[in-house]
Amino acid sequence: MSQQTPYIFDATTADFDQSVIENSFHKPVLVDFWAEWCAPCKALMPMLQTIAESYQGELLLAKVNCDIEQDIVARFGIRSLPTVVLFKDGQPVDGFAGAQPESAVRTMLEPHVQMPPPAAADPFEQAQALFDDGRYADAEATLKVLLAEDNTNAKALILYARCLTERGELGEAQIVLDAVKTDEHKAALAGAKAQIQFLGQARDLPDAADLKARLAKNPQDDEAVYQLAIQQLARQQYDAALDALLKLFIRNRSYSEGLPHKTLLQVFELLGNDHPLVTTYRRKLFAALY
Repeated sequence: MSQQTPYIFDATTADFDQSVIENSFHKPVLVDFWAEWCAPCKALMPMLQTIAESYQGELLLAKVNCDIEQDIVARFGIRSLPTVVLFKDGQPVDGFAGAQPESAVRTMLEPHVQMPPPAAADPFEQAQALFDDGRYADAEATLKVLLAEDNTNAKALILYARCLTERGELGEAQIVLDAVKTDEHKAALAGAKAQIQFLGQARDLPDAADLKARLAKNPQDDEAVYQLAIQQLARQQYDAALDALLKLFIRNRSYSEGLPHKTLLQVFELLGNDHPLVTTYRRKLFAALY
């Protein structure tokens, strides 16, 4: 019952404040209150250890032997075993009493602990997983290492530009994309350029609230519909933007020389062919065309 790793350890009265309270300001700490005589405790602990290991250091697991650490038991008013308490920023934030299935424990942890990205076969896959998880700074750091080894890596350059775009460095992102000299990743390159274009256009347009007010007065205001769609694209509200662009295309195909149709195709490139919205709206666009 005493498996030890850098992130799974026994907590005692002497070190509880340091090992649990202080550590919880850096990483969430799950505290398992158990005892040798408690059969459910012995069933629960291996599962908690497996969960802690799956977080690869993002979650710490402290085990408190309640037969020995009576002061800690009294301090936290533990009345039944097993009891599990999650500490974060020095305070208990969640927990449960009694045996629980693994799915319930993971659901409890989900709002408080960030699951690390899955192990990747190479640095680019690692960066892509980080980007997909919204961890743009971490993805950017990984890509910088990769590009230091090969500054012509087209996939890495395009994803690096996407990271720069996410934090508003549009000019720098465009410079990076201009360095891509191969057609091998044409769709990804077009999508990255489209994202920069949408963000750049949105900066020069009325804000979304003003555009919505215009449409409340006149739902047929094609300019307001299109400009609001661009604002939505800049904010990654793709479903609303695609719906608006498709309806505008159906209602007024000639608007601004077919701009809604062209923009729909740009969004398809931005999201990629496997995105469910692209599948849905490509089918709807085909139906509208034919």
